[in-house]
Amino acid sequence: HVQLVESGGGSVQAGGSLRLSCQASGYNYTGNCMAWFRQFPGKEREGVATFRTFTTPKTSYADSVKGRFTISRDGDTNRLYLQMNQLKSEDTATYYCAAAQSAITGWENAWEYDFWGQGTQVTVS
Repeated sequence: HVQLVESGGGSVQAGGSLRLSCQASGYNYTGNCMAWFRQFPGKEREGVATFRTFTTPKTSYADSVKGRFTISRDGDTNRLYLQMNQLKSEDTATYYCAAAQSAITGWENAWEYDFWGQGTQVTVS
């Protein structure tokens, strides 16, 4: 049974930083790909960043967060992180951790991920 639990969301002023964490249990990291998505009210989930085990480069980012966000993974603790710096009001959203069990064709395709966390709210004012 795979479970993803996010933490680290909250409220911050523009220009500030937050670090999101996703604790994965029951998930085989050798599977493929984990990612962070976000969702604005009334909108579809959009890919923020991905960490892939067997590709080079291992990470990819949405253009809107490049240079500001960093995704990383700790294999020892089964945690996925998203370090968010220089936050803007337009980063306000609910952030989700996602994991794919098999190969995917496009990391930004939410429908290709098998497991999701419950989401954590990030508010930038």
